[in-house]
Amino acid sequence: MSLLQRSSLRYLTRHPWLMGLSVLGVAIGVAVVVSIDLANTSAERAFELSAETVTGKATHQIVGAGASLDDDVYRRLRTEGGVRPSAPVVEGYASLRRGERTFQVVGIDPFADAAFRPYLGTGPSGDLDLGAFMTQDAALMSAPTAEALGLAPGDTLRVQIEGTGQTVVLAGLIRPDDERTRRAVTNLLVVDVSTAQRLFDMEGALSRIDLILPSDAPDAALSRLRAALPEGARLQRSETRTQTVEQMTRAFELNLTALSLLALVVGAFLIYNTMTFSIVQRRGLIGRLRALGVTQRQIFGLVLGEAALLGVVGTGLGILLGIVLATGLVQLLAQTINDLYFVVQVSELSITPWVLAKGSLLGVGTTLLAAIPPAREATNAPVSTVLRRSVQETNVQALAPRLAGAGLAVGGLGVLLLVVTEQSIIVSYAALLCLLLAAALVTPWAVMGLATALRPVLGRLFGVLGRMAARGVTTSLSRTGVAVAALMVAVAATIGVGLMIDSFRGTVEDWLTQSLQADVYVQPPSLVFRRSTATLDSTVVARLRTLDGVDGAYTVRRVSVRAGVGPTELVAIEPGPRTPEVYRFKVGNPEEVWPRFRQSASVFVSEPYAYRHDLAVGDSVRLQTDRGPHAFPIEGIYYDYGSDRGVVMMSRTTYERFYDDRGVSGMAVYAAEGTSVDALIADMRAATSGLQDVLIRSNRALRETSLRVFDRTFTITTVLRILAIVVAFIGVLSALMALELERRREMGVLRATGMTPGQLGGFVTLQTGLMGTIAGVLSLPLGYALAYVLVFVINKRSFGWTLQLTVSADILLQALALAVGAALLAGLYPAWSMAQARPATALRDDE
Repeated sequence: MSLLQRSSLRYLTRHPWLMGLSVLGVAIGVAVVVSIDLANTSAERAFELSAETVTGKATHQIVGAGASLDDDVYRRLRTEGGVRPSAPVVEGYASLRRGERTFQVVGIDPFADAAFRPYLGTGPSGDLDLGAFMTQDAALMSAPTAEALGLAPGDTLRVQIEGTGQTVVLAGLIRPDDERTRRAVTNLLVVDVSTAQRLFDMEGALSRIDLILPSDAPDAALSRLRAALPEGARLQRSETRTQTVEQMTRAFELNLTALSLLALVVGAFLIYNTMTFSIVQRRGLIGRLRALGVTQRQIFGLVLGEAALLGVVGTGLGILLGIVLATGLVQLLAQTINDLYFVVQVSELSITPWVLAKGSLLGVGTTLLAAIPPAREATNAPVSTVLRRSVQETNVQALAPRLAGAGLAVGGLGVLLLVVTEQSIIVSYAALLCLLLAAALVTPWAVMGLATALRPVLGRLFGVLGRMAARGVTTSLSRTGVAVAALMVAVAATIGVGLMIDSFRGTVEDWLTQSLQADVYVQPPSLVFRRSTATLDSTVVARLRTLDGVDGAYTVRRVSVRAGVGPTELVAIEPGPRTPEVYRFKVGNPEEVWPRFRQSASVFVSEPYAYRHDLAVGDSVRLQTDRGPHAFPIEGIYYDYGSDRGVVMMSRTTYERFYDDRGVSGMAVYAAEGTSVDALIADMRAATSGLQDVLIRSNRALRETSLRVFDRTFTITTVLRILAIVVAFIGVLSALMALELERRREMGVLRATGMTPGQLGGFVTLQTGLMGTIAGVLSLPLGYALAYVLVFVINKRSFGWTLQLTVSADILLQALALAVGAALLAGLYPAWSMAQARPATALRDDE
């Protein structure tokens, strides 16, 4: 080990707390990024494994226009067309009452399925009793899952499907040979196709037909196969489904990832502060080394080497913390995906080398980038300048106006990026980063101005200690400026995200108030809250329509259909006299569009759908129907916050004209005049008892449930905001500890000239309080700017919604209190330490 390396190691070991805080800051920043990445990857991987396993070796699928396909298509293809290998599939989801588990139920033809899913053991070599499996409502389950639930072959399983209780017998266990398949079938329940049709009330219908076609199948053969399909049926590649799911969650996951990077950005300020302080602390040593002939390159390498060591240790610790944090976040993420998009069961954390490598690269790379400016400063300054500390602070103060000018230029670049791009989410976040960087560059100049302006005020309030505290913030600008910037960015992010969530919630609350006009809402239980496609029993619908006390009942049907732009959520409504009051239009005159909507084959589209597919009133939406493709003219664009993928809405009359489906997904019920809503709900529950377990909720109860789900979707965001604040807190604490170490001699002089320990502690507390106040004040305009970009740019580009920005005074005051409180809390230990230091010890020059 060289003398330089020994010198570096000696310095690091002499300041363990300061180095430890820097490592912790990097660790938390890396942990947040890694945990979000792991949670996203685990959810994606769980769905991919499930989809791949259920799909098996199928290369293509035949699907219907909506959620089902006539099973006569399969018979004709297999017998008349000779299309083999081919296999019918019926699938859905069921809740097992034992263990409160959700299973994906797949109905198969065991004779045709062996080539597609050999792990099920339905082929000639399997030991499954096919007779019992096909005739006794039997099911297959993963062996480890059955063991975990205490089940054995022959046991009866009670499952809940769309509110209806069903029973099946466990006929056998699935024992795949490889670990990958074992994980994938953990939540799989396999039944005969006829059993699945009964369970899901799909008599005569299939979910899809799986095919195995040669990879070199000529286009002419595929064209002939497509031509043989009936109207509404479509041939697609098997991976299309997974790609569709990826598109659904892409914007959601990208926003989480971008927000997770915030903690790492704040951590970069911490590293910069630490490395700058290490240069200041050793300015005498570096000056002497330079005078003795140590080259600039060696000094530069020394500083970067120390930063690399901190980065590697912090990153390693951050990856471990990230894995621990991800185990909790992955369930929150899975719950959010289940609420908003589709059913996913994440049974374990998927740790991939790429995620760990990316976290390592970000952690070490950010640390090295943050260390470059102080390393250049130590390298390029003349020897005589390095030996004088005051020169550096003078240079920083002189540089502050130029940094502010550079910040304005960077901020202008961020605004330009927002203006010149229309839909790019990544560019939007790049612009947001520019705004944060611009604010950080302006901070030293702003700190000088505010500290100077507040000096007389503090002098009148606290006397000489107040003036000294204000001046101390300015004279130590190289460190206080960075600490204030880190705290400001973290608090501003809290304000921005807080205002965005508040605005979002307020907009959704107003929308729910307008949309939920009926007195009672009825729907079957659904595993996906926002995209309920479950079906009400027809007997339930008929009974509720004719119930005493019901003034009117109007149905809605939600299905997924195929359109020219991809899978589309279609909502068919039965318009009533008060239906126009429920919808607010962005484009279209309600008095003109509603009559055309009722009488002609036209549609409304939601704002997100129009935004994503660049549609306007007068354009057409081409949907695949049971009568073949049809172009539906768009009469209006309405506000809707129930789906970020967008919705196409048509009247029930038009729906039944083009689709064979007669199912009902939900009902809106109006109580007759003089009828108690609570009494009506009790009567409705009594009328449906024993038929189907349905959710019957009042207007108010449904609104409250919707808002609870909304709040739950932002739980992860709240966790990320807290972690960013923790990193900023560590940054302030690190800066104050650095100030304590550097100013020991100055504090010793003050003690020797008569300042009491209490006065010295008060001086430090005033200084930290001033830093927190300045950070809080600067965070207010920056937080508003971030909220503006999040609400009107990033939210719009990510989800297509128009939100109303609401500025809550409570959030602004809480943020200001948070900044001051964090700074004061971080200053407790340095204040106590400085007050307890012995003057004789502090007066020794211990560089």
